[in-house]
Amino acid sequence: MSLFRSFCRRPQLWLGAFVTALLFAVALISLVWTPLSPSKMQIVHKLKGPFDHGLLGTDQFGRDVASMLMVGTWNSLSTALAAVIIGGVAGTAIGLFAAARQGFVEQLLMRVCDVIFAVPPILSAMMLGAFLGAGRFTAIIAIATFMVPVFARVVLGSARQIWARDYVTAAQSIGKRPLGITLVHILPNVAGQIIVQTAIQLGLAILTEAGLSFLGLGMAPPAPSWGRMLADSQTYLGLAPWLAILPGLSIALAVFGLNMLGDGLRDVIDPRAESG
Repeated sequence: MSLFRSFCRRPQLWLGAFVTALLFAVALISLVWTPLSPSKMQIVHKLKGPFDHGLLGTDQFGRDVASMLMVGTWNSLSTALAAVIIGGVAGTAIGLFAAARQGFVEQLLMRVCDVIFAVPPILSAMMLGAFLGAGRFTAIIAIATFMVPVFARVVLGSARQIWARDYVTAAQSIGKRPLGITLVHILPNVAGQIIVQTAIQLGLAILTEAGLSFLGLGMAPPAPSWGRMLADSQTYLGLAPWLAILPGLSIALAVFGLNMLGDGLRDVIDPRAESG
């Protein structure tokens, strides 16, 4: 009941959850229905404004902007979510292992994470693109690589505090192995921090994916994505500003909602962070 009251007292949590749920709902609906095919070209209706032809107008090829935004929502969210899951799992494993071993192993793993974190995902995507070619897979791997040290550091910081607790010391004294202690005592206690970071990093991953697609390193055409829609709209800013405004608003709304959700979850899971 106290947890339910904590949820009710935080409007930013509800707002973030609502926006996030709305985005995922649009993404899932786009898998089964869109007003028109996002790849259908109608040159005779090109650069029509919102409500002139379709709900949100058309682009330079006469494609329905609303349909492209809906499918772009799925493409952007699915790419970002896959990257965060891969990076989160790898980073969590590294953080837990470093906390369990400590000493030289911990220092070595953290220095490797520092090196990885120093390489921006755009640069990673450029290097991977030279070998693998641009596309969704390249974007996922580049973003996931950047996420690994983020999760590793968050998990390590929380896990080290838990390893110092009395009940963990008691478990060690009766001969429990580090792997068993990690799975039974450490991982459940850092799960809240992992969830919070997942929400926050998902917003960052969406923004990064949009940047990669804008530069031609993400989703390959003709698959719609918010970043590619922004890139394609640059030539037509004077004639059709909605082509840039609508995907830009979509990116901003997604990042805003996920950041609000992450902040709200953090306040619920760790009230001390709110008071501090």
